[in-house]
Amino acid sequence: MSKNISPVIAMITPGILNLIIENRNLSLNDAADLLYHSQLYKDLEDEKTKVWRLSYPLLYDLLEEELTTGKITYPEEQ
Repeated sequence: MSKNISPVIAMITPGILNLIIENRNLSLNDAADLLYHSQLYKDLEDEKTKVWRLSYPLLYDLLEEELTTGKITYPEEQ
């Protein structure tokens, strides 16, 4: 992960985790495990994808899509 994107991810991650906890009724540890092992998180860490620009509610929706379908359909304009 690029050092200059790390603070951005650190700001986004709690919002995504809160949505996972609320919507999936998981503990913080289980929510973190779910997020950190997802393709979405790998893409989030890759500065080139620009996924970090998306809001955390949209990122949560994309995570749900990944968990449900195994695929992520990113918006065309990120």
